[in-house]
Amino acid sequence: MSERKGACIIGQSGGPTAVINASAQGAIQAALKAGCITRVLGAAHGIKGVLDDKLYDMDQEDASELGLLKNTPSSALGSCRYKLADPDQDDTDYRRILEIFKKYDVRYFFYNGGNDSMDTCNKISKYMQKIGYECRIMGIPKTIDNDLNGTDHCPGFASAAKYISTSCMEVWQDAHVYDTGMITIIEIMGRHAGWLAGASALATWAGFGPDLIYLPEVDFDMEQFLADVTAIYHRTGKCMVAVSEGIHYADGTFVSEAKASATDGFGHAQLGGLAATLAEIVKQKTRAKVRGIELSLLQRCGAHLASETDIEEAYRAGQAAVEAAVSGMTDKMVAFRCTRDDKGYFCETILEPLDVAANAEKKVPRAWINAAGNGVEQPFIDYVLPLIQGEPELPREHSLPRFAKLKKVLATAN
Repeated sequence: MSERKGACIIGQSGGPTAVINASAQGAIQAALKAGCITRVLGAAHGIKGVLDDKLYDMDQEDASELGLLKNTPSSALGSCRYKLADPDQDDTDYRRILEIFKKYDVRYFFYNGGNDSMDTCNKISKYMQKIGYECRIMGIPKTIDNDLNGTDHCPGFASAAKYISTSCMEVWQDAHVYDTGMITIIEIMGRHAGWLAGASALATWAGFGPDLIYLPEVDFDMEQFLADVTAIYHRTGKCMVAVSEGIHYADGTFVSEAKASATDGFGHAQLGGLAATLAEIVKQKTRAKVRGIELSLLQRCGAHLASETDIEEAYRAGQAAVEAAVSGMTDKMVAFRCTRDDKGYFCETILEPLDVAANAEKKVPRAWINAAGNGVEQPFIDYVLPLIQGEPELPREHSLPRFAKLKKVLATAN
């Protein structure tokens, strides 16, 4: 494919992470250096910014502020949860996207997100190919849930895993202060995949973590759960439990009492309240002191506990997406291929078709979960441990984090 001159749009979508801006920085800086990319635009709130013609002129940003993106959590450009219709059923949004692409001469589109974001990326790519508009479209992976298909792991997961395992270790210390009995239940994000809840096992591996861990890959049995908790509590006087927010009964219904409270733009249940629900049930059963803790948004915005490995890999994913598109690639997602052996950990970027990632969920292998379904096995630890390594040197002012402050100058057509 010959060199293609034109502008690019970079967008962020879905739930934010501690390192999604590192991917943005990698993509923005690579695009600014690319001679064939004439203009670098940031989409305000993902694909909605394209549809609303609300794009930021990234060339107007100070290089020093862009440099701070690497250690700034959340989505600096703004995110969204917006589902594009099937273009064969309704092509309204696609015609609008094409209009905006033509208005700014956009020939490169980079979308940073998880399963649903890759679906958006895939649909736009296929539509542009169908109508014959040349635009090189690349997906950049992101999700703390680590459930994106086609890649060894996702940027964002490792930092969340590190936050979760560290927090569990700290809570364990607090819960063991008194010589009185206590049961602690910690609710961790993860709707259908238990990678994050499983990461709490790192705390147990380190000597200060949950006694029991429940993932959505295994059907939840309330009676067995109560028996597990009661047995440990009666034996030791303490019990710490980590539960994924998405644990469900054999019929598929979520244990969380908040399962029907709301849904996001893709129709997914917004879960929450599980720790409080289980704490009340356990309290009634055991008459013990029970504390329910929901880590909630803290797990995905805790940049102060980010993994340096995660940050560097996230940056590399954004950079690789631009480099691949400039070289002529399109309709792909950047993915990681990794080895873990006696020589250490090694990770490289590869490209996977967008079709592979769109709307497919990667679950924790059943073999990595113990037979009882209340903990994880050593292969899980071996998988996660290399990913959380390293502590970044965070920029600070007055002993507080110094996050990027973007001007967000709205772009106009040339």
